[in-house]
Amino acid sequence: MAPKANTSKTPWQDSLESTCHGLQIAAPVFQIVSDRRGGRTAWSSRVTVYGVTHDARFWYDGKNVNNAKEDAAEVAYKWLNGASSNPSSPSTTRSAW
Repeated sequence: MAPKANTSKTPWQDSLESTCHGLQIAAPVFQIVSDRRGGRTAWSSRVTVYGVTHDARFWYDGKNVNNAKEDAAEVAYKWLNGASSNPSSPSTTRSAW
């Protein structure tokens, strides 16, 4: 069972939503993902903006799912605003999801 995500917005999520609105594109769509790691489950997020899906850079404990959404929102916001991503980022491809 997935942890209950905190529905309150945070600065990156707000900024991303505002940017999408300003660009007149669809609002961001978040997805929570999990990965079983030993006896625990790690949680992360991805967000789709303008047809492109952006993964959060890190994995979080279940009580910090909103941090995962914030992480993904930051990645997407920087992409929308033309900031180059760091190729050495610890982001992983989750093609098996």
